[in-house]
Amino acid sequence: MKQKTHKGTAKRIKATGSGKLRREQAGKRHLNEKMTSKRRRKLSGATDVAPADVKRTKRLLGQA
Repeated sequence: MKQKTHKGTAKRIKATGSGKLRREQAGKRHLNEKMTSKRRRKLSGATDVAPADVKRTKRLLGQA
């Protein structure tokens, strides 16, 4: 039986051309008014998936 991609993970994590996994940072959806501008800026943009989670995440994306 074919392995299916975990669609919840696929919507959140993208693989780059070189195979690295990138994700958006959490914590910027609401309650931003009390955050400093510096903290809001630091939450913008994508970051790498933690090394401890890469193997499991690749399996969920159907790459392993």
